[in-house]
Amino acid sequence: MQSALTPDSTVVIVGASLAGLRCAETLRADGFAGSITLVGDEPHLPYDRPPLSKQFLTGRWDAERISLYKEEKHASLGLTMRLGVPAAALDVEAKRVELADGTTLQGDAVVVATGAGLRRLPGTEGRPLLHGVRSLDDATALRDDVANLAPGSRVVLIGAGFIGQEVATALVAAGHRVTILEGAQLPLSPIVGEEVAAILLGLHRSSGAQLRTGVAVTGITPPSTDAPAGSVELAGGEKVPADLIVVGIGVTPNTAWLESSSLTIDNGVVTDERLLAGPGILAIGDVARFRWLGAGHDEHVRIEHWQTAADHGVHAAKVLVTGGGLAPVFAAVPYFWSDQWDKKIQVLGHPGADDEVSMLLAPDEEGRFLVAYHAGEFLTGVLAVSKPRQLMAFRTMLGEGATIDQARMVEL
Repeated sequence: MQSALTPDSTVVIVGASLAGLRCAETLRADGFAGSITLVGDEPHLPYDRPPLSKQFLTGRWDAERISLYKEEKHASLGLTMRLGVPAAALDVEAKRVELADGTTLQGDAVVVATGAGLRRLPGTEGRPLLHGVRSLDDATALRDDVANLAPGSRVVLIGAGFIGQEVATALVAAGHRVTILEGAQLPLSPIVGEEVAAILLGLHRSSGAQLRTGVAVTGITPPSTDAPAGSVELAGGEKVPADLIVVGIGVTPNTAWLESSSLTIDNGVVTDERLLAGPGILAIGDVARFRWLGAGHDEHVRIEHWQTAADHGVHAAKVLVTGGGLAPVFAAVPYFWSDQWDKKIQVLGHPGADDEVSMLLAPDEEGRFLVAYHAGEFLTGVLAVSKPRQLMAFRTMLGEGATIDQARMVEL
């Protein structure tokens, strides 16, 4: 069981991310005065990722605006920063982190917050005019290429997930001809289920983008005079020429550096209900596959949401300060949002694609609606389109293990 930190303890946080920074902030707020080292594989101070596919991409916000580390606020934290140096290995028993430059960091506790990395199409690494969006450098390179496009350029997006559609929204607004290629017949159905995905599909009717579903991408040809970014090849032989290509086919947890460790790796770092992956080792954020013992749940989940990452960071710090045996289990209600096609999609809870769906507010003429998900009688989540006030009425209920009948009684 994790022992509480002492005043002279040392904490190493691997991942200069939202989750990692929130952990450091909370350690200090809860009175920990020992050493905290924050390790990051990128050279940048911690920054906010959601704006990368929205406000940063469109140029409305700059890098300073999305920074999470503000000198006037964080200087007093007394953090030792090791930025631009990836972690290479972890000795769990010794709680020792080896960095890619050969140096090592010794801790009394280690927090793994290395997040997730882009899935990439084979053979596309480093190609010009071909991008993914995960890091600040990714988004900067894409923004710069977009700025150099002629009006009405052909942009092809591979993948119609939340990030892909946010990028498509920005590029349509910039005046380009956008084609979205999606392998599933119903975009987002693996996340929100077929019934709700079919409703969300209606948001595309006036989007200005061409959405092609049920198409399989087999490759991307080299750049040519007619297609500066190359052409996206589809099963059946069709080629879709592009001036710019954006690939959004998901992410995978960054666990390669932990392969030689004794931690359990299975679609992330597997933890218990307090986010402990081993004695003195915690995993948080997108890299953590944690045991969720929230109301009505007993399962291991990996949740790639901003709010969960922030909540994980806070909770991990409290586990370290109080000791694992005294800390509560992690039971915060998950929440995420996506801004696309002039609508805000918001989800509370962790609904499954196979859960039953109850329509609580039917779609209106502007496409706004609200649905509840349930597994049997147990309420698992609520999704709303441009109904933020109504959605938040369910936050407490989800934390308390409400039933679908109770959800139906909420006055909206």
